[in-house]
Amino acid sequence: MRKTKIVATLGPASTDEAVLRSLMLAGVNVFRLNFSHGAHEIHAASVAAIDKLNAELGLHVAILADLSGPKIRTGMVENDAMELKPGDEVILTTDKVLCRNGIISVSYPDFARDVKAGEDILLDDGKLLLKSTESDGERTVKAKVVQGGILSSRKGINLPRTDLSLPSLTEKDLEDLRFIVTQNIQWVALSFVRKAADIEELRRQINQYPDARHLRIVAKIEKPEAVDNAVSIIRASDAVMIARGDLGVEIPQEQVPIIQKKFARLCIAASKPVIVATQMMEGMISSMRPTRAEVSDVANSVLDGADALMLSGETSVGLYPVQTVETMSRIISDVESSEIYYPEIKYEDTLPDRRISDAVIMAAADLAGKVNARALIAMTHTGYSAFRLASHRKGAGIYIFSNNRQVLRALSLVWGVEAFYSEKFTNTDAAMLDMRKVLVARGRITTGNYIIYVSSIPIGKPGKTNMLRLSIV
Repeated sequence: MRKTKIVATLGPASTDEAVLRSLMLAGVNVFRLNFSHGAHEIHAASVAAIDKLNAELGLHVAILADLSGPKIRTGMVENDAMELKPGDEVILTTDKVLCRNGIISVSYPDFARDVKAGEDILLDDGKLLLKSTESDGERTVKAKVVQGGILSSRKGINLPRTDLSLPSLTEKDLEDLRFIVTQNIQWVALSFVRKAADIEELRRQINQYPDARHLRIVAKIEKPEAVDNAVSIIRASDAVMIARGDLGVEIPQEQVPIIQKKFARLCIAASKPVIVATQMMEGMISSMRPTRAEVSDVANSVLDGADALMLSGETSVGLYPVQTVETMSRIISDVESSEIYYPEIKYEDTLPDRRISDAVIMAAADLAGKVNARALIAMTHTGYSAFRLASHRKGAGIYIFSNNRQVLRALSLVWGVEAFYSEKFTNTDAAMLDMRKVLVARGRITTGNYIIYVSSIPIGKPGKTNMLRLSIV
């Protein structure tokens, strides 16, 4: 079984039910709904279609809702094209005007208050570079063009050296969240995270909806401040996404590979899933084959220990969404079958109330390596055992049984985990026998395989894993 998961972004190229089915059969584990685009009605229809196909195909494909966050954009450009030449002087204004004749409107009301003279202003994912020369502190900023080009409408603005006063959650995000909590969604991603408090605020908002407390939070790493606050952000979140697009604009792009590896190691050590995103196989938006560089990028992200790799335009607007997933799946499988795959990780200290559970799970993972176990098997209601087992990155399959369907779908993001629904949590021996029967019937284990169970005694006590058993099928 492929251990590294695939996240696919939905869009015009992939919302048709037949395409969704093909994507799920090709190996998509999580679908991403991008709330920067699409009306709520479109997203609701996608959720309903995924729920229907999960039931039909017997799968637990999860859904990740990606909030827009405080993205700053330019306004509409006259004729959708304004040429900016090096040396040109331009005016950026918070007034809602048509962009033309060297005047560029900006969507952020406090732009002139935050931007200071001498700071860089990047437009259109860094394709155009301006240097601010003067700000009136209220409405306008004067700037000189350093790197020119053609500016079209509604392009993103990045301010890598500016201390922004933007809130982490916009009014649009809160409106989207009110919709998200009504849907069968398992993960929600927060864009442009700067500090742990941003995650804590989103969690506070989610906790206002009692039926949505199962929602788990993904922190998107896109800002230099997030890199500086890596440890506290990882601790506050449930998962992390290395969003290399905006990150590569906000910091020197040659630093991105090192930051990716740093976050991968920190997340694995903290038993938090880590997603690598942006331009994984961008060439397949318009081509049936990836470039060699893209194949290497996917392979290296797997070698870094990523839980999941994310496709964006490749599956949302690309010409070959299903072929892209199939190709990525083949690359991942080849890397995972290599002898250099499993990373060495130094784990962070265990919390006192988890010491017994974590020690048992670590012992189970070590034992799996020593006896070349085929399967690590656990029962869980919260998913904790699954996250911890996955963090050890052993070769054994990780098979999780739960009576919590939201947990089953959330685990679709987690490295190496295959989850099964079960309500037969009466006693430990009977439960282990039932789980063994399921895995034999599914072909996951066979006669002569070593298998390792971890569980709690008495059975079903959350967070108290205290039993390890090694058996042979």
